[in-house]
Amino acid sequence: MKTEILKIDSINPDMYKIYVASATIKKKGTVIFPTETVYGLGADAFSSEACKKIFIAKKRAMDNPLIVHIASLKDLELVASNVSSTIIDKLKKLWPGPLTVILKKNSKIPDTVSGGLSTVAVRMPAHPVALALIEDSNTPIAAPSANLSTKPSIVTGIDAISEMYGRVDVIIDSSHTFFGLESTIINLTGEIPAIVRPGIFTYEELKPYFDNIVISNTARGINEETIAIAPGMKYRHYAPDKSLYMVKNDSLYEAIFNSELSNELIAVCSTEMSKKIKGRKILLGSERNLYDVALHLFDSLRVIDELHGRLAIIQSFNEGGIGLAIMNRIRKASSGNVIESFEQFKKIIEASDF
Repeated sequence: MKTEILKIDSINPDMYKIYVASATIKKKGTVIFPTETVYGLGADAFSSEACKKIFIAKKRAMDNPLIVHIASLKDLELVASNVSSTIIDKLKKLWPGPLTVILKKNSKIPDTVSGGLSTVAVRMPAHPVALALIEDSNTPIAAPSANLSTKPSIVTGIDAISEMYGRVDVIIDSSHTFFGLESTIINLTGEIPAIVRPGIFTYEELKPYFDNIVISNTARGINEETIAIAPGMKYRHYAPDKSLYMVKNDSLYEAIFNSELSNELIAVCSTEMSKKIKGRKILLGSERNLYDVALHLFDSLRVIDELHGRLAIIQSFNEGGIGLAIMNRIRKASSGNVIESFEQFKKIIEASDF
């Protein structure tokens, strides 16, 4: 497949280039486009044929639902059903923005998009290019993150081209996304609103709008769902090819990277931690600004495979605010691999076959 590359400014999009991309959507093709969170791989949400191409391009399991992106609140009734006026009033205040809501789906949405479920995940992105593309396509666009399945999400046009060229029809390159971490997903189909995937909108920020909102066990990393009602709830995610471990304790992290084995390792850590340790380091940002850590997390996970080292070890962060979303992604990227003692660390190194 020949992929067309369109370089489009994030703030002032060239509408002719938007027209070229939207024409591809209308012809049931696939387009990678930026949102404020990560890059998405989109197709016409009403076309099962078009959306199947997303799964093929990503090598994605068919029971993993897609998020439907809309450009106007009036389009919500096209993709969801029985949405209360109370919910609509809340969304008027929160959209456009990095918030996805799970609602009962409209019958127009094919099972390919919903993963065979009676629900649909919907959001209105806060990115000029994404909004222009959806509006000009004259249809909601179904789109998961634009990476190959299990790989870290894509946050730059360069990485989108490197990983997905030849797999999709069009790639829009609008440089780096604004936040670098996916949207928060809330399930609104139950009696109590529940965060099922933490993201840029934090629990603390959403509570004034949903006063009885809760954080699900899955969002906290306590368990995994057998049925995925939204992206990010099932299957391995965000993982580099190289083994990645997480360390919860800062003093243990320092001990590991100040040991004689530090030259075998790759440290993925904050700027503050980097000043206390030896070895190869990938800097995430400052612990004083976790939004900076969120912005660089997926970039950093991609760099791991480019560096020499037996394995990578990532630092843990406070789970308040945006830290919950950061730790959710770190747990998935490390597949739950946690180093809890120096003795355990030495056993891991001894058992490594390199």
